[in-house]
Amino acid sequence: MSPTIFHYRKYRFFFFSREELRCHVHVRSPEGEAKFWIEPQIMLAQSKGLSERELTDLENLIKENENEIRNSWNQHFGSIGN
Repeated sequence: MSPTIFHYRKYRFFFFSREELRCHVHVRSPEGEAKFWIEPQIMLAQSKGLSERELTDLENLIKENENEIRNSWNQHFGSIGN
């Protein structure tokens, strides 16, 4: 199961259930995907197929939506990873 947090343009922001305890978010588009850590700070964990510009824009978008991401994480997983 991979619940969607939100969509922005061509990007889907989501979690993978049963992946790991550390708070993070996945982002996927038709061109590629990325994983960003939320804890201990927002930063890129890995990416494939996305440009540096896209990754910078996505990181900024994640920062703008950090509360929504954390709230969704806590609703889905409980307070683990925080």
